Amino acid sequence: MNFLSTFVTFENLHEVRRLCHWGPVIALSVIAICSTMAILDSIIWYWPLDTTGGSINFIMLINWTVLILYNYFNAMFVGPGYIPLGWKPENHQDAQFLQYCRVCQGYKSPRSHHCRKCNRCVMKMDHHCPWINNCCGHTNHAYFTSFLLLAPLGCSHAAIIFIMTMYTQLYERISFGWSTVKIDMSAVRQVQPLMPFSVPAFAATLFALGLALGTTIAVGMLFFIQAKDRIQHYQTGEDFIFPYDLGSRWLNFKQVFTWSGTPKGDGLEWPVHPKCHQYTLTIEQLKQKADKRVRSVQYRAVEEYNGACCPLNKGLQTFFRTPCTEEPRIPLSKGDTILATRGTKWWMYGDKVLSEEQMRAGERIRGWFPRRCVEKCHYDTAASDSTSDKKVN
Repeated sequence: MNFLSTFVTFENLHEVRRLCHWGPVIALSVIAICSTMAILDSIIWYWPLDTTGGSINFIMLINWTVLILYNYFNAMFVGPGYIPLGWKPENHQDAQFLQYCRVCQGYKSPRSHHCRKCNRCVMKMDHHCPWINNCCGHTNHAYFTSFLLLAPLGCSHAAIIFIMTMYTQLYERISFGWSTVKIDMSAVRQVQPLMPFSVPAFAATLFALGLALGTTIAVGMLFFIQAKDRIQHYQTGEDFIFPYDLGSRWLNFKQVFTWSGTPKGDGLEWPVHPKCHQYTLTIEQLKQKADKRVRSVQYRAVEEYNGACCPLNKGLQTFFRTPCTEEPRIPLSKGDTILATRGTKWWMYGDKVLSEEQMRAGERIRGWFPRRCVEKCHYDTAASDSTSDKKVN
């Protein structure tokens, strides 16, 4: 058990349920298919183990698989780290710079955010990733980023194996017409494969090649996005300095990647730029929240909506143009009031205006709904502002 804990740390046994989700099922299936086919193609048809190169190639394939799974499971089960329930800053005056979470009954520390999926405030939350069925945050950021780097590298190696396997096995059977391609096939022809390269083997290899190339492109793009810090700041005409940029890429790198695998800091306080303080970003976020409330538009529901992801009775465009996101859909009844903050041509996103009792209980209902189910209503601006001010940040 101690040996297992050095590889994967389970907060509790309930964490195993994270595997029962379409994201991990698909991700682990792709890893299993690409790894298995690459190993089989190598030792049976392309590069047998009785050669030095074949042995090195086999060891590299095993290493890719182990490293990818190690970082994947740690990103899933170690978790991002959560803000303690009911957390408050040591200096009570600092609470004015922080947002309050009624679900967790505490304040959100700098860089934290409440995740609706995890139902907790997450330390340095980046996003909730469906592929690991968990949030990417403070304690698992290094594992997640390492997985995003290793997966394209391993899949690229596997893709080369798949391509060379099909080329070498079909070299004598099909004329490719590549007059400029000169590959010495004498060494390959001297080795008799353990079994013939049949049509099912070709189909399986071709399918695995598609998965490997798709993973390399998709996960590689996600890695570059993940490696780049981005922030949209409130437009005030002021020069905004990102407070957690320490002025050196190496210093920023060491904040996340350490030899022990545990990132620096406690997830509540952070080293900041000399011209900033702990609450520079939270003040900026509060400004954005206020600006968002001012720009919200009030709508009234004129049609019933049951909260379906792809409603069949709301038109073909609404059905096919449903937002590709895990953000929730909110059911509507005639007469409901919604404060919309963004949207597309066929869908809108906003907060449902709740009763006083629901707001005191800390409820908040927000999500997507079909645009055809609501109509813009004329309302008193002052009344709307007073209503929105009651909303929790």
